[in-house]
Amino acid sequence: MSFGFLGIQFGWGLQLANMSAIYQRLGASPDEVPILWLAAPMTGLLVQPIVGALSDRTWTRLGRRRPYFLVGAILSSIALFFMPTSTTLWMAAALLWILDASINVSMEPFRAFVADKLNASQRTAGFVMQSFFIGIGASLANALPYIFSRMGVTGTTASGIPLTVKYSFQMGAVVFLLAVLWTVFTTSEAPPEDMEAFEHERRHRSGPGALFAEIAGAVRDMPRTMKQLAVVQFFTWLGLFCMWMFYVPTVATHVFGATDPQSEQFARGIEWGGLTFAVYSIVTFAVAFALPVVARATSRKATHALALICGGVGLLSVAVIHDRYLLLMAMVGVGIAWASILSMPFAILAGALPANRMGVYMGVFNFFIVIPEILAALFFGRIIRGVFGADNPNASLYMVMVGGVCMLVAAACVTLVHDAGDASDDDVIGGDAHEPLTVQGSVQPVPSSGLIDRDPNS
Repeated sequence: MSFGFLGIQFGWGLQLANMSAIYQRLGASPDEVPILWLAAPMTGLLVQPIVGALSDRTWTRLGRRRPYFLVGAILSSIALFFMPTSTTLWMAAALLWILDASINVSMEPFRAFVADKLNASQRTAGFVMQSFFIGIGASLANALPYIFSRMGVTGTTASGIPLTVKYSFQMGAVVFLLAVLWTVFTTSEAPPEDMEAFEHERRHRSGPGALFAEIAGAVRDMPRTMKQLAVVQFFTWLGLFCMWMFYVPTVATHVFGATDPQSEQFARGIEWGGLTFAVYSIVTFAVAFALPVVARATSRKATHALALICGGVGLLSVAVIHDRYLLLMAMVGVGIAWASILSMPFAILAGALPANRMGVYMGVFNFFIVIPEILAALFFGRIIRGVFGADNPNASLYMVMVGGVCMLVAAACVTLVHDAGDASDDDVIGGDAHEPLTVQGSVQPVPSSGLIDRDPNS
């Protein structure tokens, strides 16, 4: 069920490691890069809660979540294929908006899919399995331009984008589609137990008004654990956005000494930066299955806090590293953090949510990922110009260090989170009883958990 995440992260990985460099090669200055990244958080803010709420009330021959996987994958693959053929800055930015919106259509239901199909005791392992496939996908995506370079691929497109990047994006388009198709056609979803009642409820709760009322209600009624995790997510993703926007250019300027974005030295630095991203992705899937063991020995909170500390220290260490190979060690810490970021918050959250509203709540939870990214996109350029100077060659390095500090703050905030543990039987049954969009007993994982059958009033 998680194999499709390999393809999804292939798309994200190519974007995160290469878009800043693509923008700069198409004429963007460093202080313009943050605003050009606005597509990812804005589309996430708009698309994920809507898709989450829609998928909660959907049932087709493909099931509840899988139709969204499929549509998003097709559109994402088209955008990935044409992205490296961009000839102007506006064309690249427009394709990024299409790409990010499409990836979000595929990605959000995957979170609810795991919570749907697994009972409470399996969810930590389920989200860790997503981290495993995310790590594999990102590792391959990050390393591809370097691999093409070692294979002898040289040259650029007419607009200056390296052919190694072009071929990587186009291969990524194929991988994305095939991986998601594998999940779509090899998994199943249990239908609502009372389809007639389900359809009746859906007809009477249809329309944009009901949809946005459902999202607003989810925001209003957020559980305490979700509110506390929101603070952790805010600082975590602010730090990650600093890394994704500025780390690879930092490698080119700080470690390789490049000053001209069009120079061969800059291109080599970008390739090496992407390769070190592959290292943190390799670490992610290498340590993914150790996280549940550590969590059982300590707690999910302690595991996540320790992982974030590793990530913060890894990013801060870039400031004192001038050897390209030592960067690989810095990315080990980031990889540990990333493995936990992709699993522990969602495992903690799933135990605090009504079982019947996983889709919409997972979409709302994405607010606390994209809001810090929107703030970063809107204000990081001004910070660079006002604090560091638009022409400061070390500006990107300083922003990477800001990212490290944000991760350490997030680690401190984890200690304030109340981890309710796995949801009790009564919580699951209560979630069924109060679901506004579907009927009682209609949501997964009822067929596998049997909890509804054990309540005589259900």
